[in-house]
Amino acid sequence: MSRVLVTGATGFIGRGTVRPLLASGFEVHAVGSRRPPAPVQWHQADLLQEGSAEALMQSIRPTHLLHLAWYAEPGAFWRSTENLRWVEASLRLLRAFAAHGGRRAVLAGSCAEYAWDDHTWCVEATTPCRPATLYGTAKHALHQIAERFAVDVGISLAWGRIFFVFGPHERPERLAGSVSSALVRGVEAPCSHGRQRRDFLYSEDLADAFVALLNSPVEGAVNLASGQPVEIRELVMALAQAAGRPELIRLGARPTAPGEPAELAADVRRLRDEVGWAPPAALSERAVDCIAWWRRELGAPAPGEA
Repeated sequence: MSRVLVTGATGFIGRGTVRPLLASGFEVHAVGSRRPPAPVQWHQADLLQEGSAEALMQSIRPTHLLHLAWYAEPGAFWRSTENLRWVEASLRLLRAFAAHGGRRAVLAGSCAEYAWDDHTWCVEATTPCRPATLYGTAKHALHQIAERFAVDVGISLAWGRIFFVFGPHERPERLAGSVSSALVRGVEAPCSHGRQRRDFLYSEDLADAFVALLNSPVEGAVNLASGQPVEIRELVMALAQAAGRPELIRLGARPTAPGEPAELAADVRRLRDEVGWAPPAALSERAVDCIAWWRRELGAPAPGEA
């Protein structure tokens, strides 16, 4: 049986990988801040600590690695020096994985690695990687080192570039988390004008895409996105319609960030044609799922319910 170690397994994206990994026949070992449900084997470890990765790999000896853990404090992660610590920790993890018989690794990258112009259509092989933040630079540097290392030691490695994500367990400081929690609580949801175009993917679908990439032989950078960019206000209004509270949306109540591109989207031909994965549901359907999760999380009834 193939054995996979998932880091960040109880995070926003990582928790959604457990079900598809088990369905794929993996023996799943998880590193996370909370114990996931059985039959996952949970390991409590601080990957930033010297020796932690070596001890994990020596104990588990996984055949596969899905590395999702990173510093992700909303707003702060773009420039935090924690990014440097995670580059170091990730390289220790990858070295230990290779040293203890690992065969296939998939690591999480970011669309922040690309050079962002006002209208950017990100294609893995042609769009320049010229990150504008420490976060994007750290991710890109890790990719370059990890890819060269994988070739030298003979392991298979793919790099999944994440774009824009929403869904269950999202932090309320993030866009969809802020809007969804406000709508479910019945309070106003202030937003920017929302005309920026972005490529959104539901968090559980992104987790499934990562597992599909892990199960494939595809190597190198792969954009993990829908390939169907929409205006931000389309997502916001889909959430509002799902909640039955469109009157609570306040478009234009918040300023846009300085230098924010008008359009940032992904070419997903590698994901679709080589990995063989595409989103299983439309954005509007996933907005309904997202609102339903927030209702359960906040203990709020749907409109018309007692």
